[in-house]
Amino acid sequence: MEFIGFGLLYGLAVTAPALAIGMVGGKAAESTARQPEMAGRIFTVFILSAAFVEALALLGFVLGIMVSGKL
Repeated sequence: MEFIGFGLLYGLAVTAPALAIGMVGGKAAESTARQPEMAGRIFTVFILSAAFVEALALLGFVLGIMVSGKL
């Protein structure tokens, strides 16, 4: 039963970061299409933003482990 709870918690915890990374990636592609000369800077900002958003998914994973009592 605890594995079901962990799966639901982690599934909900990664939904928002997944949507955020999709939105950031879409805007980065749109920005690169508008200003190709800024592609290097846009890519750098995209990678940094994706890393911060991915940290939220990692925190959700850790929280799920803590709630399930395995840590």
